[in-house]
Amino acid sequence: MASSSSQQPHVCVTGAGGFIASWLVKLLLSRGYAVHGTVRDPCNPKNAHLRLLEGAPERLLLFKADVLDRDALAAAIAGCQGVFHVASPVPADKVLDPESEVLAPAVNGTLNVLQACSANNVQKVVVVSSTAAVYFNPSWPQGRLFKDETCWSDRNLCMENEDWYSAAKTTAEETALEYGEKNGLMVVTVCPCIVLGPLLQPVINTTSELLIYITKGGPNVIKNLPWNIVDVRDVADALLLVYENVESSGRYICAPDRITTKNMVNLLKKAYPNYNYVNCDNQDYESSILPVTSEKLRNLGWKPRKMEETLCDSVEYYEKAGFLQDVEGCPCRLPHLFHFASDE
Repeated sequence: MASSSSQQPHVCVTGAGGFIASWLVKLLLSRGYAVHGTVRDPCNPKNAHLRLLEGAPERLLLFKADVLDRDALAAAIAGCQGVFHVASPVPADKVLDPESEVLAPAVNGTLNVLQACSANNVQKVVVVSSTAAVYFNPSWPQGRLFKDETCWSDRNLCMENEDWYSAAKTTAEETALEYGEKNGLMVVTVCPCIVLGPLLQPVINTTSELLIYITKGGPNVIKNLPWNIVDVRDVADALLLVYENVESSGRYICAPDRITTKNMVNLLKKAYPNYNYVNCDNQDYESSILPVTSEKLRNLGWKPRKMEETLCDSVEYYEKAGFLQDVEGCPCRLPHLFHFASDE
């Protein structure tokens, strides 16, 4: 086991126990990579699923490391040719202290990872950003039919709106790309939209909470907004694709499909008719919200699955895991990150 490991490509995945990162670790192991995964506590049961992945006993090492601890990060990254920086806070509740809860972990954490990469002669870094760093640009030219990788969210506008997640993602991604240019480090960013699909980890993540709310029919009326959706397995594919492709550079939007709340409910009702589903308003938001394009990523050869498969696989997983059952004293709630989707 030890003798062959030196022949395998070594990569590090930060926040390895999370929703996207778990699927990325699974994919990397299936492709023969040796993986260093950073987690806050390797002994925590919520990370146990990683050790059960095929290839994990031979090729997965978990490191105790927080993104704000540069020395711990450097130890995890040592010996790796590539790094996938996935760890980033996604607040489920109202943010009370934006700096410590969201901005510092996202921005300073990204810088710490990049500095550790420079110190360890890492060849390429893939940073997971978000379409939240793309959408909110009031000065985007009228007449452009969609937003692409040249579109950046206005971080000051995000802060004025107390949209700390978007502000943090925008600042962290700008910081990552600027650092790469100034320091001769190959940095590529990937911007997924709302990520859904089956979970590998035992803890429900924030975007899955949104779909559970829509399916169970939480108390708030939801606006009939257009949602950009991508499958978590396709995000993992995209991350590995941009890592392995020598021509990849800059940003890549990872948002293949768009569907309104009402159309999502109607689609799911056909496959799973026994749920209450959320009530929607009847307004048209679609014509006033520009879509984003994933053409740049598709041109690298990315082939995402159909959205129907993602939605149905998600609900099927929630059913089996018991996430759609009513629990006394635990009302179904809309995550605060998506409070803009409700009038209440």
